[in-house]
Order: sequence, then structure tokens, then C-alpha cells
Amino acid sequence: MSSKKTSKAFYEERLNCIIEYIHANLDQKIDLKTLAEISNFSPFHFHRISRALLGEPIGTYISRTRIETAAKLLCFSKSSIEEIAYKVGFESPSSLSKKFKSYFGVSPSSYRTNKTHTIKKTTIMTRELNIKKPKILNLEDNNCLYYRMQGAYQTLDYASAWTKLWAQVKTQKLFTKGIQMYGLPYDDPNVTPADKLRYDACLIIHKDAKAEGDVGVKTLKGGTFAVFLYQGSYKYFADVYNYMFEEWLITTDYELRDEPVRERYISHPDRVAEDRLKTEFYIPIK
Repeated sequence: MSSKKTSKAFYEERLNCIIEYIHANLDQKIDLKTLAEISNFSPFHFHRISRALLGEPIGTYISRTRIETAAKLLCFSKSSIEEIAYKVGFESPSSLSKKFKSYFGVSPSSYRTNKTHTIKKTTIMTRELNIKKPKILNLEDNNCLYYRMQGAYQTLDYASAWTKLWAQVKTQKLFTKGIQMYGLPYDDPNVTPADKLRYDACLIIHKDAKAEGDVGVKTLKGGTFAVFLYQGSYKYFADVYNYMFEEWLITTDYELRDEPVRERYISHPDRVAEDRLKTEFYIPIK
């Protein structure tokens, strides 16, 4: 039994390395042989193992990630379609256009200019949010422990993720003042299928740590962020994102950087009333 757990932990640890590499190198040709070497999986079993862990073939994952990243850049950056095509690894704008239309049913130019072309229809926000105007902050790099999950954001088992992370803090004797809890929701639910949505639960730490199975270690990159303080229930996060992206971002001169948004959980949901929970949202801008 213990050997099976050890094998599963090894596979998940190596999968984290593969995914980090893919997202850091979308503008490059991603060679599957290189991924196999990074994974340290047997070349014979690489595709089978990666498919089992990702829920889809590795090539499909790379292709889908490129297209979904292009959709976000079309919405929230001023980069030209040509620039976006090269940024996400296409050899030409025409290659991006062909793939984009096949995947989403509209051309990149139509998607950018006609804002009614949403991949999934969202409900117009009608409730009033308790959210403050953003502060523009420059953050430094931070090291973190993280646990990766996949699936619809409303259904993920966040409690078990935080339990795993805090257990590593205890096991590795990492406790210090200033440990903070962050969430990294990588994907837009209006673009990415619910079962493919990715989320990292992260603890900012101040001591050297090591990866242990499905708990990884990485650096959260610093940079400029618009930071919104929201007070209220987690169930209204979709409305918060609609406000930040559809009402605030598009009316400013800021552009979205190619980094995931961040959620910092200030309150503990077991100790604070639902409507008094405080969360900071970090939008990467340039």
C-alpha cells in the first residue's frame, strides 16, 4: 500500500513540473521529448501517465492552453492579433485564426471587436458588492507551498487542500509569522470547460521548503497588481470578477499581464460570518 502512495506522489510531483514548464514556455515550441525528460517518466509510458493525470492527452492540453490564453489576451490586452499569435506559440496569425475559430466558433478579430461573442453567457450582475476601489501595488517575489486542483471552482474541496498545506508547514517546521493564504484560479469559467478549470491553493512561506508528492514548491512572481478588497460571501466571487474585468479594467489604461489572478483569504470562514468575510483580489496589470 505504501509503495502505491509513493508512486502516486511521485507522479503528481512530476506533473506539477510539466505544467509549470508548459505555462512558462507557451511562446516556444514545446517538445514532448523535453517534457518526458522533465517528468522523469519512462518515455514508453509518458503519454499514458500524463493523460491519466491530466484527464486528456498532453498535446490536447498544450493546444487548449494556447487557445484559451489567446482568448484572454484578446479581451484584456491591447496586443495585436499577430503579437498574441506569437506570444502563445503559433507560427502565424492565420494559424491562430484557424484554430481559434475551430475551437470557439468565431474569429479572433470578431471575438475582440464584438463583445457579445462570449464563450458562455454570464448573468448580468444586479447585486451591490462591498468592494473598495483598487490600490496599485508593486509586489516582490514570494516562495510558496501549493496544492493543485482541477474542476468547477464551486465544487473543489478547498478544506482538504489547506489541510494538506498546513500539514507540510508542521512536518517541515516552516511556521513563521506572516504566512498568508492565496488562491490562484488560472482559468476563466466563461472560456474553459468546468472540468478543466485549474486552481492552486498556496501558502506564502518564509523558510526553505521542499516538494512532497502533490504538494509543490514554487515562486509567486512579483510585479504590479491592482488590489481590490471585497467583503462578503465567497459565493459571489463570479460577480466580483465581472466587476473587476468588465467594469473596471476595460475603463482604465491598464492592460492585463500574462500572470494568473490571485485571491488572498484574510478571514477564516469558520470564525467570521459569511457576509463579513474579507478577501483581496490581485489583478496583474502593466
